[in-house]
Amino acid sequence: MKKIIFAMLLALPMTMFAQKIGHVNIDAVAQGMPETAALQTEIQNLQKQFQDELQRKQSDIQAKADAYDKEKATLSETLRTYREQELQKAYEEYQQFGQTSEQELQKVYQTKMSEIQEKIMKAVEEVGAAGSYTYILPAAGIAFIGSGANDITDQVKAKVGAK
Repeated sequence: MKKIIFAMLLALPMTMFAQKIGHVNIDAVAQGMPETAALQTEIQNLQKQFQDELQRKQSDIQAKADAYDKEKATLSETLRTYREQELQKAYEEYQQFGQTSEQELQKVYQTKMSEIQEKIMKAVEEVGAAGSYTYILPAAGIAFIGSGANDITDQVKAKVGAK
């Protein structure tokens, strides 16, 4: 019985050496993907659209405020109150649009980035299965990577069409 346990203990380190471990730089893969470049362009275009609309709304508010300031002395109390409420409502809509547009940008970014990450993880799984890897770790979280470690970043890049 002791001989069997001793043989198993000796064999255990050998099985540890038989494991194939790789690492991948997921950020480098994502940055090289055409989908990431398309996402950045889409986000920039949306930001510009939202910024243009915010500027238009701000210009409208400013024009209304200027007109109100010019007429304020000649307006009745009722009309003055109405115009002030109108300005307040326009300003609140401006603020609401700013918040909504930021949320929309975040939603689009998160949705598209999630799709990109899923594609990367699928490619990592395929490269791992094809290369018979026991473990594939993200390179960013590893404190030390020895010379015997396998960097599969380029293989994953090729799988997802990244440069």
